Parts: sequence; C-alpha cells; structure tokens
Amino acid sequence: MSDLGKLLEEEFNVILNRKENIQEGSYTCYLFKKGIDKILKKIGEEASEVIIAAKNGDKKEIVGEICDVIFHIEAMMAEKGISWEDIANEIADRRKKENMNVEKEEKRKSENRTDECTIN
Repeated sequence: MSDLGKLLEEEFNVILNRKENIQEGSYTCYLFKKGIDKILKKIGEEASEVIIAAKNGDKKEIVGEICDVIFHIEAMMAEKGISWEDIANEIADRRKKENMNVEKEEKRKSENRTDECTIN
C-alpha cells in the first residue's frame, strides 16, 4: 500500500509550485488565475460527482471522483494558506478530545453513574 500522507504532500507541493510558477496550459494554474470562487465551485461540482458515483456503485468511478475532490480541496488549501500539517494537527486534536470523552464515559459507567436527574 502506498503512503497516503507522502502522496498528498507530493501532490500538494506540485499545486503550490503551480501557484507560484504559472505554466501555460496547466489546469491548476487556470484555477488559480480564475480565483477562489472557481475553485470552490469545482469542489461543489466534484462533491456532487462523488455522490452520483456512490449511487452508481462503481468503485473505480467513486475513487476517481474522491481524488478529484481532494485535488480541488488542495487547490483551495493552497489559495487560503492551509497546509496538510494544519489539517493533521486538527485531526490529532479532535482524536485527543474524542479519546478523552471515551475515557470519561468509561469512568462514568464503571462508577455506575447515569448523570441523569429524576424529579419527583
């Protein structure tokens, strides 16, 4: 299996390079030239195509459409100065919070607490 993180970083670096070094005929450069509204429109279109592909049930088509969404999200990230490290940090923070909530729930259950209040 490929290292997804490494592949995403490599693709993102290409996108960043295209943003800084305009290349005639590059679709990525076209997106940056058109601006954030075009990039966001493409994210919406591609997300809709993921939904349609999922309804059709063709795994290869679904995977392709997911890749298209990710590409356009990366373009938006580049436009807005967001890195994969920013995303990874947010996911890590959310996991910590989730784990803390799970631990709290397990402790509450082990103490036979319902934390419910009954009013008579």
